[in-house]
Amino acid sequence: MRAVIQRVSEASVSVNSLSEGNIAKGLLVLVGIEDNDNEKDIEWLSNKIVNLRIFDDENKIPNISVKDIDGDILVVSQFTLHAATKKGNRPSYIKASKAEIAIPLYEKFIIHLSKDLGKKIHTGVFGGDMKVALINDGPVTIWIDTKNRE
Repeated sequence: MRAVIQRVSEASVSVNSLSEGNIAKGLLVLVGIEDNDNEKDIEWLSNKIVNLRIFDDENKIPNISVKDIDGDILVVSQFTLHAATKKGNRPSYIKASKAEIAIPLYEKFIIHLSKDLGKKIHTGVFGGDMKVALINDGPVTIWIDTKNRE
């Protein structure tokens, strides 16, 4: 699984001009799934996201997590995170999972995040033509790949 995590002051996602999810202070998580992702990837990534210490403490040092600030999380599916750009100028998405594999993993990821955060996770519509709006706070943007746990 790959994720781009952005610390936001606010974020929202809409489909066909209808709001699907919106949050105030918290994290916008774009997540891409590939065929060899599994429950261990879900558990590790969920725990990492909820406990990332990227929010400022009283001394303006990024030392507290989204859970610590009682923030929210908005998750948006993003198959393009698995784009292969090595050859030519047109990205290949062959590594991105098809819906029949990705949707169950995406849904398990949402459930796991909700359990780890202790509250509802806001989402977009898997596979939808979504419009995402955000105010990146910092800016802080972090990229994580469960296959490269550095």
